[in-house]
Amino acid sequence: MLFVKMFVFYINMIKMYELLLFRGVKVQENVKNYDYLIIGAGVIGLTISLELRKRHPNSTIAILEKETNVAFHASGRNSGVLHAGFYYTSDSLKAKFTAIGNKKMKEFCKEHNLKLKECGKVVIAKNKSEINTIHELYKRGLKNGVDVKIISKKELKEINKDIKTVDIALYSPSTASIDPKEVMYKLREVAENKKIEIFLNTSYNSHKDNTVYTNNREFKFKHLVNCAGLYADKIAHNFNIAHNYTLIPFKGIYLKYNGDPNLVNIHVYPVPNLKNPFLGVHFTKTVDNELKIGPTSMAAFWRENYHGVKNFNISEMVEILSQTSKLFVLNSFGFRDLAFEEFKKYNPAFMIEEAESLLDNVENDFISKPAGIRAQLLNKTTKELIMDFKVEKAKNSTHVLNAISPAFTSSFPFAEHVVNIIENKVENKVENKVENKVKNKEVL
Repeated sequence: MLFVKMFVFYINMIKMYELLLFRGVKVQENVKNYDYLIIGAGVIGLTISLELRKRHPNSTIAILEKETNVAFHASGRNSGVLHAGFYYTSDSLKAKFTAIGNKKMKEFCKEHNLKLKECGKVVIAKNKSEINTIHELYKRGLKNGVDVKIISKKELKEINKDIKTVDIALYSPSTASIDPKEVMYKLREVAENKKIEIFLNTSYNSHKDNTVYTNNREFKFKHLVNCAGLYADKIAHNFNIAHNYTLIPFKGIYLKYNGDPNLVNIHVYPVPNLKNPFLGVHFTKTVDNELKIGPTSMAAFWRENYHGVKNFNISEMVEILSQTSKLFVLNSFGFRDLAFEEFKKYNPAFMIEEAESLLDNVENDFISKPAGIRAQLLNKTTKELIMDFKVEKAKNSTHVLNAISPAFTSSFPFAEHVVNIIENKVENKVENKVENKVKNKEVL
């Protein structure tokens, strides 16, 4: 009898040991350790991972992406225009990185045989009052090292007889088009070939110390880089920084032109309203020879408000309506005027009228394209939009808070800048200067 009891006890001890051992292994499998953990596999997250790998060939790097693949959001839904860099004042990060980024993204596309249309761009004046702005953009372009020139109406007609302008136009030969999704898929492939791990279907939930908790497993990190786009501010707040900032989503809708796609073979933009960060309704020539007009710049009701009520989020809607209603009442940075102007664009007929102010012989034949969302950072204290790139660093983490257009164009040199911040090689002095100028109504 005693022998039987001892045998049962022995068997139970083995089972307990196996159970504890199994649990230990399971826990170990569910915890991943990395030198650098990046949240968000957009163009900024991917290019930062490549820059980190270039500088630290033996480090462990991982990217967490909540979707089933890359290019679901801003990086895959943008216009595909590679900007030249003449819109921005010379002391901004945008001015510093756009021209270089344009060149580097073209080199990347050529190296990997990706689609690239080097079609150029013109900015036209609709009336004589806009001519001064063309001269201002020309001066900015020269300061920023951009190839731009002012051309006469006759010279413009030689480029394309249907483009309208008053007296002069600004010509930018280096502006181009790429396929953003194609670029994103290639960036993912290059990153994975360099032993950068990308965890899809993995959403950031929270963190404690140097551990991130997701819907799948835990990740330990030495340094975290927040490139979460529309949710970058929320994650930064979770790390107890940047509480005076919030992101306001602006929806951009394009209409595809179903008439002759060869009506024009160059990007055609109006003179922008320098009181806000948006560039107005323009013609974009895609790499696939499509022609489209847009975008709108309407405040979205929630952060992923792409279509109908998909991804509806009541708490986000309440928060956004609260912020935008304050901006409307105070008319901060001319928000009320912007809201009234953008409301007109809900009517496609208005968008088509805007297109007809740029080109002759435009047929009334357009269809809607999928929307994109621009994550625009707002300073809640000053009630001003942050017009430049914005990065903030905390202990063991760096947060890309404002990666607005032309972030795709600027992504390679901007990634170098972010890694310099991570490595304490640069301060954010430029960003602070720019933000102060925005408060004083100087638009970039």
